[in-house]
Amino acid sequence: MNHDVPLSAPPGRTGRIVLLGLAVLGLAGGLFVLRRPLMMSAPTCVAGRWHGCFDTFNGVVLMTLVLLPAAVLAAWLLARARRAAGVSAAWPMSLAEVGMVHGTVPFVWMILMPGAGAGVVPGRVSLVPLRDLITMGPLGIVGNLLVFASLGFFAPMRFAALASVPRVLALGAGCSVLVEAAQYVLRLDRVSSVDDVLVNAAGAALAALASRRWWRTARRPSPVGISGPRAHGVGATAGSSRSAVPTGGDRSPAA
Repeated sequence: MNHDVPLSAPPGRTGRIVLLGLAVLGLAGGLFVLRRPLMMSAPTCVAGRWHGCFDTFNGVVLMTLVLLPAAVLAAWLLARARRAAGVSAAWPMSLAEVGMVHGTVPFVWMILMPGAGAGVVPGRVSLVPLRDLITMGPLGIVGNLLVFASLGFFAPMRFAALASVPRVLALGAGCSVLVEAAQYVLRLDRVSSVDDVLVNAAGAALAALASRRWWRTARRPSPVGISGPRAHGVGATAGSSRSAVPTGGDRSPAA
């Protein structure tokens, strides 16, 4: 008898390994592309200057990368606590929660940083679609795509109710509308543009498509488990009804 059985990794572990590999490759590619801009903003960020670091795309990306080890540690601690409590899928849930926060808060912080005329210049609104998109430039478009990209990537992995591209698109658009409204109400010397909402929502939807393989799906009751007791109940009822019917021998006249 041949006992040589090929060993294979469990499906859950394989998915985590693939996800980790993709994250490492994406991080390495991003560092390679943005290495020069990141090094330009490094002195300002190291000096702790709010303006010039936390209100620029390069500075926010740099600080996000610097804080990445702390985010990984937080995800590991959450997963460890959930495993101790017997929670299934502890690592994906923890990774998704930390990823949503770590990848979204820095960009929201950046676009809510006040400008030079904050509190003095009245709020400005641009409601004509695609008018501001032309003046954004490549860096502005990429930055707006990344604002809610982490939310769109990780939210369907954490919440089964968001495992749909239209729902993630609506989530990204809703969050962007809230941010643009805050810019206007707080008079941050920024333009609240409908194009920002469109690009932010598109970035969330594209990121959701990239994580579609790991979406969390709602658990449905097994039809076998439901039909089993019913089948036994029907069988018992049928059997009892058959046993209650007298047989032909019982109806035969006595000799």
